[in-house]
Amino acid sequence: MIQRIVLVKFSEDTTADQLLEVIERFKALKEHLTGIVELHAGLNISERNKEYQVVLMVRFEDRASLDAYVTDPNHQAVANYIKEVGRVDSIGVDIEI
Repeated sequence: MIQRIVLVKFSEDTTADQLLEVIERFKALKEHLTGIVELHAGLNISERNKEYQVVLMVRFEDRASLDAYVTDPNHQAVANYIKEVGRVDSIGVDIEI
């Protein structure tokens, strides 16, 4: 299995409602994509590091599922929305578990 973790940093102009919409759109991907074992998304609640406001985590059955996810039109639509509402930076990592 592959675990993907993404931290997303947004501009100061991004509203709380927009952050929640990012989370909801990301969670909806589970209904549209195959190969997803587990999917979580939420606001960063850490008191120590608030620079990255949204945390996205998805576990895939295998590397092929991850590769399909990256190019899937539904995922691309969510990625475009994240850019539209003010993504400043993101960090994505994948680990084999």
